[in-house]
Amino acid sequence: MGSVNKVILVGNLGKDPEIRYTTKGTAVCHLALATSATWKDSDGQRQSKTSWHRVVAWGKQGELCKEYLRKGRQIYVEGRLQTSSYEKNGETRWSTEVVSSSVVFLGRKDDGYGSRADSQAYASHASEPSPPLVDKDDDIPF
Repeated sequence: MGSVNKVILVGNLGKDPEIRYTTKGTAVCHLALATSATWKDSDGQRQSKTSWHRVVAWGKQGELCKEYLRKGRQIYVEGRLQTSSYEKNGETRWSTEVVSSSVVFLGRKDDGYGSRADSQAYASHASEPSPPLVDKDDDIPF
């Protein structure tokens, strides 16, 4: 049997999407996605933890994300994990991100996120492959 690298996340954007373009003109959109877990500890006290995920959307999918998504918006993401390393100040750093294959924009019309069509928008994966992305100017996390 082969291996599986699949990620499914539902969470809220921690900031507005940021878009850049490769030298060949391909859109690369960066999303900061927060997911939360809540539980009761051994004393019965409610606990919660928020985890932050770096999500990258390529091509038309990235352009749709930039156009329709804003901080606070809930989204569903499917994709794969990608880890890369880079040098910064003589030190090796590692970055793990989710390369999205699909993004579903969640929410309702009355959430203040635009039209009903916008609220149910679906950005499928781009036809071009997703090359590794290393942004040496960004510190981790976000």
